[in-house]
Amino acid sequence: MAQIVDTSDFYSGLKIRWQEGIWEVVDFQHHKMGRGGATVRTKLKNLESGSIIENSFRSGEKFERVIFDEKPAQFSYMDGDDYVFMDLSTYDQIPISREVLGQVTDYLVENMEVSIDFYEGRLMGIELPKSVELKVTETAPGFKGDTVSSSGKPATLETGITVTVPFFINVDDTIVVDTRTGQYIERAKK
Repeated sequence: MAQIVDTSDFYSGLKIRWQEGIWEVVDFQHHKMGRGGATVRTKLKNLESGSIIENSFRSGEKFERVIFDEKPAQFSYMDGDDYVFMDLSTYDQIPISREVLGQVTDYLVENMEVSIDFYEGRLMGIELPKSVELKVTETAPGFKGDTVSSSGKPATLETGITVTVPFFINVDDTIVVDTRTGQYIERAKK
């Protein structure tokens, strides 16, 4: 039986069926117009093509919620352009191409546990943990006294992604990064 949700149920990561496709809500904002009805402005990602669009819906508009079958897996290694995951229940090797994974490759490190999402037997992608610990491989040196600042400096991490970090972060520090926003959270506890 299909589960129906409306715009008041939206949250980042919700998967819905819309326009003959499966979409993930990336971002949303409720807007109340003067005399008119409220609308919900959304940023949606098509999970089959990877494209991202912006769209507005009338408040209360209904959608079918899509629930994926999730398999716990562990990232094992790279094989050419494929990322190979081990299904933690059957120990099967599951190769997934870089195109299917998209930007999540920015956060993948060996032995990371993830959830592989399937829908009606089709691979839809993977779900990362909400935050990951990554090692800083390149950044400008920190200076004594640069402990609090509204800005920061760029740091390249072990996966190749660049994030903005506080000035006190140095090469070889391990930091915690939010996988949903790509932002620095804190220095990892030792």
